Amino acid sequence: MDVHIFSQPVTFGDCDPAGIVFYPNVFRWVDAAFHDCLRPAGGHAAICRRLGAVGLGLIDVNARFRSPILDGDRVDLRLSIESWGQRSVSLAYRACVGDKLVFEAREVRALFIKGDAGMTAGDLSPFREMMERQGHG
Repeated sequence: MDVHIFSQPVTFGDCDPAGIVFYPNVFRWVDAAFHDCLRPAGGHAAICRRLGAVGLGLIDVNARFRSPILDGDRVDLRLSIESWGQRSVSLAYRACVGDKLVFEAREVRALFIKGDAGMTAGDLSPFREMMERQGHG
């Protein structure tokens, strides 16, 4: 089930000398889609303040590039939640230009809490409840 859809126009500055999107921009857009999804709940900083966390950070990320993305394209990223764990959430992204699949990505994120033992992954239940109240299950 799609949780959030994020559209990103591609400009000349997003591309490498070969005229295709420079791959780090894909990861930037995945991160932007995640943060855009958090906006209805107040955004990343507000959520972290409410939950007593330092951040909703990455534990793992990967992407599979399926087709070149070019200047002038509009990339539509569909974010879905694959699974909730006690201390992490797995997210899937499917990106298309029109009907053409251009990349797929996966992230695992955790709610980082600072404590006596340093930075640890905290209980994700309050974040999950917050997201489910927003209709993101």
